Amino acid sequence: MPMKGQGEATEWLETNRWERGVSYIPYPDEMMVRASHVLETEAGVFVVDPIDVDGIDELFAEFGAVAGVVILLDRHKRDSAAVANRHDVSVYIPDWMSGVEEDIDAPVERMHRQLPDTDYGVHKIIDNTFWQEAALYGDADDTLVVPEAVGAADYFLAGDERLGVHPMLRLFPPKKLSRLDPERVLVGHGEGVMEDAAEAIAYALRGSRGRTPGLYAKNLKSLVLG
Repeated sequence: MPMKGQGEATEWLETNRWERGVSYIPYPDEMMVRASHVLETEAGVFVVDPIDVDGIDELFAEFGAVAGVVILLDRHKRDSAAVANRHDVSVYIPDWMSGVEEDIDAPVERMHRQLPDTDYGVHKIIDNTFWQEAALYGDADDTLVVPEAVGAADYFLAGDERLGVHPMLRLFPPKKLSRLDPERVLVGHGEGVMEDAAEAIAYALRGSRGRTPGLYAKNLKSLVLG
């Protein structure tokens, strides 16, 4: 759904294209730089945390028929139901995630440890009263999809980071991400990191607390002057 004050997107910025997928940013100039992802699998195409855009089905079709829509963050319902209903598929949600299914006006299926019939494993990253987040990890090519815990939009980044921990998680970074060894990482805000992603995540986690004051100062200045 467009942010307040925006109309329906009619074009998008394509990012992160590789052999098995692509990402797109419907509103490249918005502060949040929201991104959605198209994943090609043996079961068909899965669209992750989608924001609907006029003509976006053409991008999906480059990778095959849509087999499902995936929600990885409890706050990222976005346009999942609209995309799922248009393609007559289900919305897939982690089986432990609450407070999401009842708001989705489309068929819903629950994922356990795997996105069904694909090589993408489902990993619990954060699960508390205020924040429920999962990640997908594609074993076939070491692709990690993280919706919020780390990002590449400017307000996530401090110093020379390629990826940054979310500003609200900086003091207690999501260390579960350090268990994974991705070649590329796709994020929910900003363009992903397509090479040496494991090193970028390790650097972000390692310096998360130490670089927090600089990030907060930068973001505050941006708000005041912007």
